[in-house]
Amino acid sequence: MISDLLNETREKMNKTVQVLKSDLAGIRAGRANSKLLDKIMVDYYGVMTPLNQLGNISTPEPRLLTIALWDTKLIPAVEKEILKSDLGITPTNDGHIIRLVFPELTEERRKELVKLINKMGEESKISIRSIRRDTMEQLKKMKKSSEISEDEQKVAEKDVQKITDEAIDKIDDVLKEKEKEIMAV
Repeated sequence: MISDLLNETREKMNKTVQVLKSDLAGIRAGRANSKLLDKIMVDYYGVMTPLNQLGNISTPEPRLLTIALWDTKLIPAVEKEILKSDLGITPTNDGHIIRLVFPELTEERRKELVKLINKMGEESKISIRSIRRDTMEQLKKMKKSSEISEDEQKVAEKDVQKITDEAIDKIDDVLKEKEKEIMAV
């Protein structure tokens, strides 16, 4: 019973870390990354379709993304969606391929991005602590209803704290890695 609760807590915390990783993957760190286009949806014959399902996205150079659409009639729609997105990049095309050139980040912009990722990391840590609080409350309810003893509750609370500390360390590692990536010139 307690082990199920601990496993569920660990699973929720790992999902929180994974969500942070995927959110950070969408932040431009000065180099081209096809994950930046994951959230862009294009109207494909009345159906909103992810851009990565409409063609091949490649990175021929560190600061260049190319999109080779399977249906070249979609080029204007894709360009429009890229312009509407928060990428801040103007696409160019030659009638067959869309090119996205990523400019060098300024020092000021790098610092803004570091602040943003730290804020995202703090929000993830708050989520982790909320999961811990919910688990602790469940343990107290189990103790109150005599499902577990006081000793079992204390041991389980220590285990929950250990799981929480591991998750927070993972978040810190992910943030350090992303910050290093952003600050690299």
